[in-house]
Amino acid sequence: MQNSAAEVPAGTPHAVAVIIPAKDEEDRIAATVASAKLIPGADLVLVVDDGSSDDTGPRARAAGAQVVTHRTNKGKAQAMMTGSFAVRNREISELAPGEQARHRALLFIDGDLEDSAVNTAPLAGPVLAGEADATIAVLPAQKRAGGGFGFVVGLAKKGIERLSGFQATQPLSGMRCMTREAFTATQPFAPGWGVETGMTIDLVWAGMRVREVECDLHHRVTGRDLRAQLHRAAQYRDVARALAARELRGRVSGGRRPGRETGGALS
Repeated sequence: MQNSAAEVPAGTPHAVAVIIPAKDEEDRIAATVASAKLIPGADLVLVVDDGSSDDTGPRARAAGAQVVTHRTNKGKAQAMMTGSFAVRNREISELAPGEQARHRALLFIDGDLEDSAVNTAPLAGPVLAGEADATIAVLPAQKRAGGGFGFVVGLAKKGIERLSGFQATQPLSGMRCMTREAFTATQPFAPGWGVETGMTIDLVWAGMRVREVECDLHHRVTGRDLRAQLHRAAQYRDVARALAARELRGRVSGGRRPGRETGGALS
């Protein structure tokens, strides 16, 4: 049960900005944007076209999204940063003289969710109600054939639990909602495909309330051909680097800083 408006803590986000990092998603981005615009509380949908070689940007704009473009591919972590800065700049530009900024919750989703994008709405609920600082989507088994062998997931899951105590169900889930304060606590991002793993650890270390939320989402599943295996090798490398960097940081700082809340799935 969510808090009433009178009980929502001060500084709680008043709306949701949906940020969609995307590269070469021209076949799916319009449907994803249209569905994201239906998320309750979302008053801004922003696509970061991360160096696409196709019409991802124009199709996202035609579907009603604000679009920021990277001329070259900079990776998901940088696309997330670009999107968050664009939202912050918009919030500042909306202020009347003497008015204090009110931040939106930042809801990051993938560009290939298509019509299921609206089903990320449960991620925003606890954040808007002041019940969580960050939420992470737990997806059902995907209907499309494919998928890997679990090496990267296992590495991330064990590493997150070892370093923070958080037991992640789907540690690589890219669908996440968080307050501006929580987002700031994750800086600097781990590079490459280690961004989600590093983010979860950093959130818990910063004392943020992190919750997992079940969401009925469907996206493209990576196959098992050579290209897919090279992609997983890059994922494994980046996750290992993110964990190693935080292992070192924990030793230098004298150990991890436990969070106020570590887990608890919401359905």
